[in-house]
Amino acid sequence: MSEPTEPVSSAMLVDFVYEEARLLDEKRFDEWYELLTEDVRYWMPLTRDQPNGETFTSLFYEDRLLLKVRLERLRHPHAFSQQQPSFCQHVLQRPGVESFDPAANRHVTRTPFIYVESRLDQQLILAGVTYHHLTVIEGRLRIRLKKIDLVNCDAALPSIQLLP
Repeated sequence: MSEPTEPVSSAMLVDFVYEEARLLDEKRFDEWYELLTEDVRYWMPLTRDQPNGETFTSLFYEDRLLLKVRLERLRHPHAFSQQQPSFCQHVLQRPGVESFDPAANRHVTRTPFIYVESRLDQQLILAGVTYHHLTVIEGRLRIRLKKIDLVNCDAALPSIQLLP
């Protein structure tokens, strides 16, 4: 991703969301990891309207270190769940800008999505809305929080191998 040479615009936020999904779909995990702030949280609530991921059980609530461990597991040659690798595809509706505050360096996008994850003859399909809380650090947009609200968050879900 190129560094912004001008102030952040709504169009830049939208482009960022599309590019982030592409990095994940193409398994360009190192590039994706560089998009994260040091204090990032990657959160998928277990229930609708869950107030936070710290004091409530979530499908996942990961910080930068846990995300690094997840990526290393995916690449490990002996990771049983990846002996036949998983693949994913994010199908995104156009992201909307929910909050745009250059003075506070805080921006929030809202993106309805369909996520497909496939491994051998099994396919997992998830639908929901992703909220990206973005900030600019050293001239680059970064993810401070990625919250994924699934339509069926309270259903019994199989293991999600990659990154929705």
